[in-house]
Amino acid sequence: MARRRSGFAGRPRGRGRRRAQPDAPAAVQEQQIPTEPIEIPAVLTVGELAEKIGTGPVETIKLLMRRGLMVTVNDPVDFANAAAVAGSIGVKVLRPQEEEESIAGEDAAAEVEEADPNAVLRPPVITVLGHVDHGKTTLLDSIRNSSVVDLEAGGITQSIGASQVDRDGLKLTFIDTPGHEAFTMMRARGAQITDIVVLVVAADDGIMPQTNEAIDHAAAAGVPMVIAINKVDLPGSDSERVKRELAERNILVESWGGDVVSVEVSALKGDGIDDLLENLVLLAEVQELKANPDTAGVGVCLEAHVDPSRGSLASILVRSGTLKVGDQIVVGKSRGRVRGMVDTHGNAVKTAGPSDAVEVMGLGSVPEPGIRLDVVASEKVARRIVEDREKEDRGGDSRSLATLSEVMRRLNAGDAEELSVIIKTGTQGSIDALRRSAEQISDDEVQINLIHAATGPVNESDVMLASASGALIMAFETGTQAGAEKQAGIHGVDIRQYNIIYDLIDDLRSAGRGLLAPIENEVVLGHAIVQAIFPAGRRYRVAGVRVLDGEIARTSSIRIQRDGEAVYTGQIASLRHFKDDVHELAAGLEGGVGVEGFIDFQEGDILEVFEIQLEVRS
Repeated sequence: MARRRSGFAGRPRGRGRRRAQPDAPAAVQEQQIPTEPIEIPAVLTVGELAEKIGTGPVETIKLLMRRGLMVTVNDPVDFANAAAVAGSIGVKVLRPQEEEESIAGEDAAAEVEEADPNAVLRPPVITVLGHVDHGKTTLLDSIRNSSVVDLEAGGITQSIGASQVDRDGLKLTFIDTPGHEAFTMMRARGAQITDIVVLVVAADDGIMPQTNEAIDHAAAAGVPMVIAINKVDLPGSDSERVKRELAERNILVESWGGDVVSVEVSALKGDGIDDLLENLVLLAEVQELKANPDTAGVGVCLEAHVDPSRGSLASILVRSGTLKVGDQIVVGKSRGRVRGMVDTHGNAVKTAGPSDAVEVMGLGSVPEPGIRLDVVASEKVARRIVEDREKEDRGGDSRSLATLSEVMRRLNAGDAEELSVIIKTGTQGSIDALRRSAEQISDDEVQINLIHAATGPVNESDVMLASASGALIMAFETGTQAGAEKQAGIHGVDIRQYNIIYDLIDDLRSAGRGLLAPIENEVVLGHAIVQAIFPAGRRYRVAGVRVLDGEIARTSSIRIQRDGEAVYTGQIASLRHFKDDVHELAAGLEGGVGVEGFIDFQEGDILEVFEIQLEVRS
């Protein structure tokens, strides 16, 4: 079958043949849910969790999805989420004794904090969710009197951002999340760490795919929701339609007799902003959110990236306790000492208390977004925890992006083409979004193989890897080092720069289509009937025919049909009109047709002439 050239001209393409995998066992022995407390490490995979709590991987994934975690069987799960899933089916868990002693503070669960007699009221964490271009960031700009949206590529949010505002003496911590479909995990991450969700719905657009997804995230997180019906000042806006569509999702706003607060706003004009803030303050007061600021800090990583001059930076939301400059911290498999912190207003700070969001400098590597931060007693303890976690990862399947095609191989059977890609991004969270987009593009016919993905600018090592593996380099919200550009020119490596995720995903999808063999479509050109058979040499015969419809072209393929059955398919060897060789015979004309490899003509045979037209897959 003919192959269409890749949409990226001049680049070598990674190709791989997949071996058939053995079938899964017809039945899997049912596991028993343990009755005694089980020991769960700080991080384990979904498959390992399923084995420990006695449920199947599919059921465990479902339980995690109810908590807003979109995971696969090889993805890591932290202790807090693993314990919550185990508890939901009645399994008691224990943290390994070694880590119980080394990690200061308990898991940042609200119930623990509220039970602490020293807990005090803390600011609410409010996550803004909604469909792309419904005005989430513009709404936040109106709240905090800023213009963040003007600084974003394409006018869309492409990473999780945090900000804090003061309302009548009460601090409100806002988290902005991307609306594009590629950033599902970012929105899930935002919903998991929030106290209140503000769902932004454009009055002129109504409920859209990411709106529905945001509703699901809020429901999974089990937090109250406030509806901000935005763009009410635009022509064609219809707030009642939005309320009706929400009702179809079993969300009844107060004006429709329900208990969900809805506020009509115009983010651009500032209309309704005060009303929205008053409702958020009231909802926070009713919840009586508390935490103890006098314990060691516990937080969660919102986002992370590498700064050329400051090293690894992590945006941290403090959930309980106080994080201080000089603290030894562990974030997943990253560790370090807090060398500096900057608050959401760009001011250097020494401490960060419950619900504060800060950018932390001092980690030795870029941590995974969504991973918990713990303050530990010493550098020695931090090192031991990270070594143990790395050892656990080496002992099982890794979440490495380079294994995407291997995962796909286990899920599919048959042959597959591969496009090898190296992705460099400005922030760590973007890697997860792009990985999931690649998974959606990959299918049983084409693989998008992410052989490497990391934050930071494209460097010479990336180019060397791309040259050796025939990979394309895609850089999202990051640059290319001068040395890397020179090496790319020498080795013919294609480096593509993007500031808008839509463009990158579209190109990735186009590249995937370019790897697929084009679809073969058979087009019938005409029919002829055999009226006589003439010898043409000792071992060759020609059929005398009359063209019934269409035309017969010398370059066409031909199918010989007898009594409604195809008896032979081949190529036309000769075509004559009387004594002349011709290129084609039109309807109504008579002539002679010779067929390569076939002489057994019979009068009354129907010759069907056709050609194969190639269609590029969409």
